[in-house]
Amino acid sequence: MFFHGIFLPWIRRLGAWLFWPALAVVVWGELTPHPPRLEGPWAWDKLDHFTAYFGLSLLASLGWGLRRSLVWIFAGIVVLGGALEILQMLVGRDGEWNDFAANDLGALAGLAVAALYLSIPRRLVDGRPRD
Repeated sequence: MFFHGIFLPWIRRLGAWLFWPALAVVVWGELTPHPPRLEGPWAWDKLDHFTAYFGLSLLASLGWGLRRSLVWIFAGIVVLGGALEILQMLVGRDGEWNDFAANDLGALAGLAVAALYLSIPRRLVDGRPRD
């Protein structure tokens, strides 16, 4: 747990810093008329959406998340995903409910991973939950 105590501030700063370029890449990928696609067995659009929003949620949660604000981080990312699905129709693409669901599941998974990282080690170190 010593490792966690030393690197947590660094990981939180890194998460906050990397969130913004990740957000730019996701917005570009959602709104570009012809986004790049993976080839091969991983070429599934819903996996792209899940992964993108998993990353955004993980970075935001690590960067700014305290237990009481994780709900707001999740809500913001869900609203972002919904807004981008609607805006896709303005650039000649289709907004899909399945994409929105994949976005939300990815955001929820990223939030869960970050919440575990932010809370479990602290409990193991001093026996009390995080703020």
